[in-house]
Amino acid sequence: MEANQQIKTTAVKGTDTARLVRAMVKNIYQSAHEAKANGQKVAYMMVASQYDEILRAMDIVPLPTENYAGLCAAKRDMDRFLLKAEADGYSQVLCSYARIGLGFDSLRKELGHIPEGSPDGGMPVPDMMLGSSAVCDPRFKWFQATSRFLAAPTFGMDVVAPPPQADLNEVRDYYIKYQRDQLLGLIEFLEKQTGKKMDKERLWEAIRLGDKAWQIWYDIDRLRVAVPSPMPSQDHFSIMVAGHYYSGTQIAVDFYQKLYDEVKYKVDNKIGVIADEKYRILYGGGLPPWHTLWIFNYFESFGAVFVIENVYRGFDPVEVPSHVKDPVDYLAWRAFLRFTRYHEKARAHSGNPIVEKLLGLIDDYKIDGVVFHACRSCRATTIGQTHIKSELGKYTSIPMMQLVSDMVDLRDYSEAQWKAQISAFIEALEGREKG
Repeated sequence: MEANQQIKTTAVKGTDTARLVRAMVKNIYQSAHEAKANGQKVAYMMVASQYDEILRAMDIVPLPTENYAGLCAAKRDMDRFLLKAEADGYSQVLCSYARIGLGFDSLRKELGHIPEGSPDGGMPVPDMMLGSSAVCDPRFKWFQATSRFLAAPTFGMDVVAPPPQADLNEVRDYYIKYQRDQLLGLIEFLEKQTGKKMDKERLWEAIRLGDKAWQIWYDIDRLRVAVPSPMPSQDHFSIMVAGHYYSGTQIAVDFYQKLYDEVKYKVDNKIGVIADEKYRILYGGGLPPWHTLWIFNYFESFGAVFVIENVYRGFDPVEVPSHVKDPVDYLAWRAFLRFTRYHEKARAHSGNPIVEKLLGLIDDYKIDGVVFHACRSCRATTIGQTHIKSELGKYTSIPMMQLVSDMVDLRDYSEAQWKAQISAFIEALEGREKG
């Protein structure tokens, strides 16, 4: 499919600040091209890998390959990259983010230049690729496979958390030391690639900015408990760009402060996303359908607003002990605390941290129904969804629904099927309201 600007894919936003994100996304790729032209190092990187502040402290320009796949889908210019990867032998069930990235890099090598008309100017050849085990295994192997198409040094970093059954007091030191060693290995790799040493004071400053931005983001989400909803999930899937791709910068802090002020104003003046909010929906899990984000507005036509979500969220704030004085130690502690935030609650109740988090959201945000999105090519966010839905059903009787497609591959999406499912879901919400 050629790029088609006439097809509506994106959603109407609920806040003015969220509309500023488009320029921020463009700047990600423009900055990478400018960095290459100026001799600055550019790195392919993965979201939520806990190393963002390290890159900023070392003046390495991050180039988020997963985000680029979502951008291609929003622009409906993903098929040529998906089909190229599949022609190269990659299965259609492999992560479609990875297939777009692999297809793009393959085409760029084959053509000798960035494919014509690539969204936002395409991705330049990186100076290095930073894989990560966080979230899923393709993120660890993707950049190794990309080496078929470019000769950039690759580092794969392990990001791990203990299982919910573990006694945190017993395993804490082991996991934090392991994470610290992984971060130190990454820093050693980056120092070799850049030819300069890590400046700990600069790293502390990036951490300070990163924590501040994520704290404001968390405060924004706490404002969203208000009825009517001041900010919908479609805005979240835009504004997460600042936290995940500008972490460790003043840009992210300023953006979230601006958004906080707008959302606070809406709450104080009881301004909702829509005029008549009937149902409050939780986006329970699964990557968003970047190719069809307008579906959130379709729900709104029935008075249903997605008021909070459990994907691409900012991490809840954590308190690293005051005795931690080294910035790398701090990052290791922070990662451990972030990933085990709901472990103790799970051990005392359902046994599942995700279930505990969702139950908390259902209660806090006065949720009337839950919608999951099963992405055919994303095992990490799809496997277990049915189980989580079933476990939730033990503690709540609100209607739940699972839509099926893919995050960027449109071939797995059926508009007619979705609308039929949504109609039945709305009927269940109406029936519960009358009952």
